[in-house]
Amino acid sequence: MYDNLLANVPTDLWIGGKWRKSSDNECFDVIDPATERTIASVASASVDDAKAAVDAAGDAFEAWAAKKPRERGEILRKAFELIMRDQERLAKLITIENGKALPDSRAEVAYAAEFFRWFAEEGVRNSGDMRIAPASGARILVHHKPAGVAVLVTPWNFPAAMATRKIGPALAAGCTVVLKPASETPLTMLALMPILEEAGVPAGVVNVIPSRRSGRVVDAMLHDMRVRVISFTGSTEVGRKLLHSAADNIIRPAMELGGNAPFIVFEDADIDAAIEGAMVAKMRNMGEACTAANRFYVHEKVHDAFAAKLKDKMGGLKMGNGLDDGVMLGPLVNAEGRDKVIELVDDAVQKGARILVGGKTPDGPGFFYPATVLTNVSDSATMLREEIFGPVASIQTFKTEDEVIKRANDTEYGLVAYLYTGDLKRGMRVSEKLDFGMIGLNRGLVSDPAAPFGGMKQSGIGREGAHEGLMEFLETQYISTNW
Repeated sequence: MYDNLLANVPTDLWIGGKWRKSSDNECFDVIDPATERTIASVASASVDDAKAAVDAAGDAFEAWAAKKPRERGEILRKAFELIMRDQERLAKLITIENGKALPDSRAEVAYAAEFFRWFAEEGVRNSGDMRIAPASGARILVHHKPAGVAVLVTPWNFPAAMATRKIGPALAAGCTVVLKPASETPLTMLALMPILEEAGVPAGVVNVIPSRRSGRVVDAMLHDMRVRVISFTGSTEVGRKLLHSAADNIIRPAMELGGNAPFIVFEDADIDAAIEGAMVAKMRNMGEACTAANRFYVHEKVHDAFAAKLKDKMGGLKMGNGLDDGVMLGPLVNAEGRDKVIELVDDAVQKGARILVGGKTPDGPGFFYPATVLTNVSDSATMLREEIFGPVASIQTFKTEDEVIKRANDTEYGLVAYLYTGDLKRGMRVSEKLDFGMIGLNRGLVSDPAAPFGGMKQSGIGREGAHEGLMEFLETQYISTNW
């Protein structure tokens, strides 16, 4: 059904503005999670290929950094326009390799493109300052320089947006990049390379090296003195390993790691609004998101009404191939992800949880799991401590504000929390007490290119988006002088 689309998608490495095979001719297969069919064979970069990509990025750095901020911004703006021109084609490609429903993929493409538009504008705001030292009288001139070559490692759940969220600020700052996309979903990023070339990105400024040898390939780049930034989105476990590797050369880390988001519904909340927010916070990308609501805490006075409405909403989602009309719930990305969800639900049920809807894996091909709502979830359930990364909502009750704050904060993660209340004073008070980098107050969506995305504790270091995202790729320098 999609052979014509796939026929035009590149499957080689993009290094120095040219397509090339892996140096040892190694490849790996990409699987459609809806059919379990092999849809492409992609070049698997070796350590030598990684070194070649860093060479290309290093060679291109000086000229790219020397461009005027407006010149770089105009290229990013053009890339935004070209991505939106090709929105439907790119959305279908995301659905084919990732599994998410087509409406979700269209939204991702628009979100991904917006990072280029935002940083096209933000790149011209790389401002410094001038001060007079109070003791010496020297003039202190502060400015921000491009850091150098940046290594970008992206996950499979948002194959376009997680890459543009890094490429946009890096290029706006004047850095060149080597990007290693997830092995499950390399096609979307490879498809973006001709678009960036058409937009005017010079050869070597962006290099893409898919690889099944991720650990060795990334480690080799992090031990190259020309690499000055590592930006990673993925699990906390992998993030820790990359931080160890980055420490050898003192490479600046930007880490967006795991989450375990609480979703709090107070007794005075607008329940219908909370349900709409819950569907976004839980079901965006089928729950396969670090921002996904993982633990639902609902005040005991409104628990039954909330659970019943969430059951109806979740149960009403049509499941199937994401390319089909009306489908809102596609397959999970692979068998491992689906099997983990099955294991977590089975564990919760064995410990007393009640399934309101879903909970049964369908027959047939594809890594499908239905939208599922659980109540009476035990505190000992594993899903309360780990990311579910699937379409499962676990609901518990609470009685007091202090109680729910303590329970929400009882996690090593600190990426995002959501809360619904009709009392804005309470909402602000609770938000400030929650140990999370982002708060959705009466909103189920926090992701925005204009906002500083990132977490506390084991959920990461640094921020993406907003002006803070630009600063991750800049070094502060000051010049001391007299005149």
